[in-house]
Amino acid sequence: MRSPSYLNRRDIVDLARLAVPVALSRMSFMLMGLTDAVVLARHAPGQLPHILNAFLPVGVAMGFGIGLMIGVQVLTAELAGAGRSDDSGRIIRRGLVVAAAYGLLSCLACILVAGPLMAGLGFDESLAVATARCTRILALGLPGHMLFSACACYLEALRRPLVVTVIGLTAVVANLYFDLALVPAYGAEGVAWATTASRCGMAVGALLAVAWLTPGLRPSGRAEPGEFARQNGVGLGAGLANIAEWGSFNLTYVIATLVSLDAGALWGLTVQMMSAVFMIYLGLGSATSVRVAERFGRGDRQGVADASRLGIAASLVVGLVLAAVVWVERDWLAVTGLNAEGQPDGARLAPLLARLLAAGAVVTLFDGLQGVASMALRAREVVWPPTAIHVGSYAVVMVPLCWWLALGQEPGQSYGVWGVLSGVAVASVLAGVLQAGLLEWHARRTEA
Repeated sequence: MRSPSYLNRRDIVDLARLAVPVALSRMSFMLMGLTDAVVLARHAPGQLPHILNAFLPVGVAMGFGIGLMIGVQVLTAELAGAGRSDDSGRIIRRGLVVAAAYGLLSCLACILVAGPLMAGLGFDESLAVATARCTRILALGLPGHMLFSACACYLEALRRPLVVTVIGLTAVVANLYFDLALVPAYGAEGVAWATTASRCGMAVGALLAVAWLTPGLRPSGRAEPGEFARQNGVGLGAGLANIAEWGSFNLTYVIATLVSLDAGALWGLTVQMMSAVFMIYLGLGSATSVRVAERFGRGDRQGVADASRLGIAASLVVGLVLAAVVWVERDWLAVTGLNAEGQPDGARLAPLLARLLAAGAVVTLFDGLQGVASMALRAREVVWPPTAIHVGSYAVVMVPLCWWLALGQEPGQSYGVWGVLSGVAVASVLAGVLQAGLLEWHARRTEA
């Protein structure tokens, strides 16, 4: 029996060469978050909810901003696929202007809303004040994060993902150093300062790489009519989708914390694991996006369909392997995350965390599927249907369902942190199935 056209050695190797370094670079953000959580859990475990909830406004701002930069990646890859990568300088220069402006505005907005937002979420006064301080510190890193994101999208679209990987992993080491130096004395605020400093360093490194290794600062040809609108249209759709997903996931921290501080810490560590795994899917999604956009740019209709389907197949295979690994190592991950050997509270909570991690690992299979499929759709400039699926699945379905299952029922009948996980699971399955189905529908239309 003949294999499908997209399952060939050349394309699989090409996808892997792009996906592995991109996944490692994306993983750097989650590794920073994971080391933050582990160091803080060892030195000041009671302050873990401070830093996790501090990301509510900052995470929403980051999510929209990262999505906004997807237009840089898609249009650059289209030009590269058409053999016109030397004309791509105008794409990144526009992207950097948008990144800088948005980074500064979002920084100011997060600083201004931090206090009122935390006070209005129902936290007690001490938790609200401490969390707001962490939010203001994290907000200072938003301009650097945005500049790095623009450069990363550009470098990856030009098939220089290893450069981004090196910058990201260097930042992980620097962040751990800052954590170890600051957290023992400053707790959650030390984590926030470490994260902000690391992101600013990443921006500097990425800007130097663009200037040195790419045509980003060289004169480029005249833009095609409507190119700027297309670039920002793709980015706007992705940004709104990220607001729905990232903002909704950050709200689950709030819901879990309102259940109890223990539930907030357990859910935070569970999401850290899920997010770290999701970064691998983002690597696959970004690599698939570049490959789809290259073929879209040169008018290769069958190539677009094949690149899309290979990304989905890889997502399913990788997802099953990752879920199995986390399932098998759930006890070790729980003990390590809670420092259960050194703290009574950690020993008490470790068995519950192990079960949450195992269940969360299965959920990431569908979360990863929707991530890869939606990025492939945007690479062929299908923008608003995947955005609608994101908003519907996460903002409309997940948040109310998490709240109802965790808090909204009669006393003694709510499911606490398991209710939060159940709501996330329903939304992830819904989004994964719908995004993958939409992508396949477009692939079949392409072949017709």
